[in-house]
Amino acid sequence: MLRFEVLTLFPELFRPLLQEGLLARATERQLLSVELNPFRRFGLGKHLQVDDEPYGGGPGMLLRPEPIWAALEDARTRHEAAGRTLHRILLTPQGRRFDQAKALELSQRDEVLVLICGRYEGFDERIRSFVEEEISGGDFITLGGETIALTMLEAVGRLVPGVLGNQSSSEQESFSEPLLEFPQYTRPAEFQGQAVPEVLLSGNHQNIAQWRQEQAVKRTQERRPDLLQPQQ
Repeated sequence: MLRFEVLTLFPELFRPLLQEGLLARATERQLLSVELNPFRRFGLGKHLQVDDEPYGGGPGMLLRPEPIWAALEDARTRHEAAGRTLHRILLTPQGRRFDQAKALELSQRDEVLVLICGRYEGFDERIRSFVEEEISGGDFITLGGETIALTMLEAVGRLVPGVLGNQSSSEQESFSEPLLEFPQYTRPAEFQGQAVPEVLLSGNHQNIAQWRQEQAVKRTQERRPDLLQPQQ
């Protein structure tokens, strides 16, 4: 079983995704486990404060270190009692960009994957010392880390054997190799003047495979030539 624990101020954002579709079925079959840890319960004072103004001034509020630390210690204690260790991940724009290679790596880890979702203007810098790595969803800003965590739950979770009905689907699609996916078609064979390429109707699997490879290269050259650049 691949285990996630999500530290968030808004656990209700996750429930629709976790209660429907493939992730819900994977949870029912005990292929995945997702625990939601609302870290406001570790907030300070009678108002359970989790944020404060930044030293030196500036706009917005920052998440304080104490509630995050307390939530992580709570998670560590619970999981260590069951013989499990944690791999703690801070979701932040300053982290490594999330991609398919990282999704595959995370899907094969034995530890509980702890995703820490930020809000407001960001984290107190000391929170970075609490984690093993930092991950970014991309070069854009969201209202919080929850949308990135949801993306990671799907991207990583679907790679767990048994989650997809056809495991080869996850092995042959875009970004499993550095090419975009080739064009795909289904019925009808013609629609509004657009016909399915004859090669796909031929039944010649060798020709179909060659056509798909050529189309994948062509599409990648046109839309994402950066994927074809040698990796440094």
